[in-house]
Amino acid sequence: MSEFPNIINWKNIFLKSEEFDNSKDPKFTFVENWIENDFYEKLYKSFPDISIFTRIEQQDKTAFRRWWGTKKDGEIADPDEEDNELSPEWNLFYKYLHSEEFIKNFQKFSKVNVNRLKHWTFMNMENGGYQLPHIHNEGPRTIGLIFYFNKNWPDGAAGGTYMSRNEGSEILFEPYNLSNSCLIYHDGPYAEHGVRKMDRDTQRKAVQITLVGWSEEEGWSISEQPERIEL
Repeated sequence: MSEFPNIINWKNIFLKSEEFDNSKDPKFTFVENWIENDFYEKLYKSFPDISIFTRIEQQDKTAFRRWWGTKKDGEIADPDEEDNELSPEWNLFYKYLHSEEFIKNFQKFSKVNVNRLKHWTFMNMENGGYQLPHIHNEGPRTIGLIFYFNKNWPDGAAGGTYMSRNEGSEILFEPYNLSNSCLIYHDGPYAEHGVRKMDRDTQRKAVQITLVGWSEEEGWSISEQPERIEL
């Protein structure tokens, strides 16, 4: 019996497993209604205010970021750390996304041997915000998730993270349903993504996490070839 309430809509996620498995260069999918609705509403209503974010102005992006608790950019998430500035629902959500149940289900979904949540970042953007197309390529046992908390996003409006090729000249997919939805991609040399410049007086609220394969012998996801799990 799980110690957690129903948080994730696993049915909707697993319905996209075959699409994810069959996609290639980049490997990705987009899942709608991935959090159970009642719990999503609690997260939506208590999403952290932009006033406690750090504004980032760099050549490749204009955005706002906030990390979990005492963590800073690039620091590894601590599964036991509570964030006292955030609601009980966000602390429970953070704990669940570190749980064995969540990790095992994402192993099953992706067939990639991830076993830890490495990074957690709250992300926000305002009018004029953007991020140029880029590739992390941190290792073949890395899954990136970007999930959204914005209702009534207009169809065609910039703000969702797109998947692309050729430095953004070929946009393969850009999401417009940015409420209770999740972009999932397998990191690697082809996992190019970015955000078009926003031109609306609104905020685009999201969270990004990375699930990574870790071992005492190799450390974090450094194998040259992805290690697939056959289920």
